[in-house]
Formats: sequence, C-alpha cells, structure tokens
Amino acid sequence: MRTRIVITGLGIMAPNGHGLAEYEDALRKGRSGIRFIPQLKELGFACQVGGVPQGFGKLRSKYFDAEDLLSVNDNIGYACIAAVDAWRDAGFTVPRPDSKEVDWDTGAIMGSGIGGMDTIAGQVVPKVNEHQIRRMGSTVVQMVMNSSTSARIAGMLALGNQVTSNSSACSTGNEAIIDAMLRIRHGLARRMIAGGSEGSSPYIWAGFDAMRVMCRKFNDDPEKASRPMSATAAGFVPGSGAGALILEDLETAEKRGAKIYAELLGGAVNCGGHRNGGSMTAPNPESVQRCIRAAVADAGITVADVDAVNGHLTATFADPHEVKNWAVALERTPATFPWINSTKSLVGHCLGGAGAVESVGVVLQLCKGFLHPSVNSEDAHPEIAAFAPRIPQVAVEDPGVKIFAKAGFGFGDVNSCMIFKKWA
Repeated sequence: MRTRIVITGLGIMAPNGHGLAEYEDALRKGRSGIRFIPQLKELGFACQVGGVPQGFGKLRSKYFDAEDLLSVNDNIGYACIAAVDAWRDAGFTVPRPDSKEVDWDTGAIMGSGIGGMDTIAGQVVPKVNEHQIRRMGSTVVQMVMNSSTSARIAGMLALGNQVTSNSSACSTGNEAIIDAMLRIRHGLARRMIAGGSEGSSPYIWAGFDAMRVMCRKFNDDPEKASRPMSATAAGFVPGSGAGALILEDLETAEKRGAKIYAELLGGAVNCGGHRNGGSMTAPNPESVQRCIRAAVADAGITVADVDAVNGHLTATFADPHEVKNWAVALERTPATFPWINSTKSLVGHCLGGAGAVESVGVVLQLCKGFLHPSVNSEDAHPEIAAFAPRIPQVAVEDPGVKIFAKAGFGFGDVNSCMIFKKWA
C-alpha cells in the first residue's frame, strides 16, 4: 500500500494575519490584507496597493537573535516565522542553537519566486557601483541566495534530510508541497516542512507594474482592488508573506499521537510547452486540464469527488479561462460545479509564496468545515456568470466538503494541482 501523507502542522505569515487564529478569522470574515502603500506612489507605480504582513519589524526579534537579524530580509524572515510556527503547531520544540542532535528524518522544501531582490537592489548593486564592495558586509550572500529560505530553517530546527529551495514562479509553493509529498511517499523522509515565501519590495513588484498586469484602478479603495472572477477585475494586486505545512507519513504521525488537520491525497505538475496558447505569461489550456486530471488520478479519486476548488484566480483576463478549464477537467456543468474561491481576493498575489499561503487556508477550511468568501466577485465576469452561484460571497459553513483541489498556474506555462482530503 502507498504511504499516506497527512498535514500535522501549519504556519502562516499573511497580509491579513499572522498565526492560524488570526488568519482563520480573516478568512471567515472576508477581511482583506490589502492596503495603500505610500512608497509605491512615491516611486511612480501605477499600482499603489499591496498585501504586506503587518508588524514584521517587531515580530522578527522574537524569532531571531541580534546577530541573525543582520542576515534576514523579508523573504527569509517570513519563511522562517511560518516554518517555526508550523513546527511548534505540530507539537515539536525548537532546539537550542548549541544542541548537537540533528533530525535526519526531517527536511525542508521552502521556495520563493524572486527571493532576495530587495537585498540585491538595496545593497549589492549600490555598493558595487560605488566601488564599496568591502563595505557590503559578510552576510549579503546569505540574503540573496534563493536557497537561504530553506537553509535558514534547517539551521533553526536542526534538519538533516533534504533541504532545498525550489522556484517555479507562481507555482512554487504548490510544487514544494508536492515534492515534499513525493519524498515521504518514496520513503526518503518521514517528515517535511514545505511551502513558499516572497518578500515585500517594490523591486520585486516593479517588473509586473511595467507589464501593466497589476491593478491600477483602485488605489483609493485598496480592499476592493483584488477582484478575481469579476467583470471589473483590473489586474492582480501584489502580495507577500509565507505559508508552511508539516507533511508527515501517517504511521509516524499516529505513533507520536499528532493532531491531524487533513490528508494530502496526491498532486501533479506539468508544463504546456508554450504551445497552443501557452507562453511565458499564459497557460496552455490543455496542460491545465491535464494537470488537474493527473492530480485527481494520483489522489485515487474521481473528478466527481471534488467538492471545492481554491483556484489560482489572479483577477486578470485569465480567470474566466481558468474556471472553464476546471469545468472541462472535472466534467462539470454550472449546475454541478464545485464551490470555487480565490484567497488572492483577500491577500493579493503572493507570487512564490502564493501556493503555500493559500494551501494553509485550504487546510483550515477543510478542517473547520467552511469556505471563505471570494470577495469583490459579486459582479461575476460575463463569460462565467453561470458559475456565480458557486462563488461564495460570504463565508459558507459546509462541513460536507470532503475533497478540496488547490491549483497554481505560473509564468513559464507551468501548472500544479493538489488534492486535500478532510480528516475524519
């Protein structure tokens, strides 16, 4: 029999909440974490709103000592806070820095999409151009390495299994979770910390603003700016933060008496090859449908078993196409369509951290028996108006939701989909 994978810990650093209680409350109430950001206006951005975790400056001193803080930027800090919180939530203690023991059975896959761009732009480039390389400091490499997100976590928690950081655009967080699942399934680890993060920086967001794919019409009303599946969607809102999940084989989890949030039944990743409508910035519809079906097959269920979908749904032109792809892949009509919501309506698009931030939300919804509202979608796009009754406008209490599909579709025509099951 195939090894079963369960979720035994969760950690979240999101624009609308730090910690599970605050995040769940925000999801239930449809509380947005999107705010006006004066710096973006000062820099001449067309989009001047974004989702940024609050209180990070004070919070970070509770997780890092003074020396470590010198080599922790937002991206690394968000990832570490989410991972440590998930570790503690799973019932483990953080080892002392001077301890000798290494946990050879546990690893980490924690990725990011763009990573240390703020450090590169704010420290590396100016110092090099000013011929002040020696004044750059000895910790700068640690901050710009993409692998520093997972490496720092390994040091904090003494992890001895695979420790790596993946990067696959908006699919990063999902792929990290799927890779961690496969490692445990193949008997190479008993437990993995998996997720993704992205820092808060205009240097990370500027390229998207230049592409004119970010929302610029709601700068005076930030909470209305992120409008997935809406007829008045005007582009995605940049977000940041991190999510972390503790994945564990069922036997190990039960042996130690761990609480179990949900089961990860399966997942799949693929690429559309930049053909048939697919490109660096758009997905090949066939590849999206194939990815969803492959995830369902890997989970050992049928398309009819899917009760709810947490889509990629970014508030761009792609949203109606995504909903239609779900309908084709799941063989559903508007009348039989599952619930569908977009966490990005509340936090913005957290880029490399999106899949993980949203997956924590999916697990909470499954475990607690509710669906969070997909806010600002009251005027469903005309192409998907028939699906509007399946888009929650307020929180829906539905403990009957047993199977939740979570997807991510990223630049590069890459796709990922996971199937989570309620634990009962």
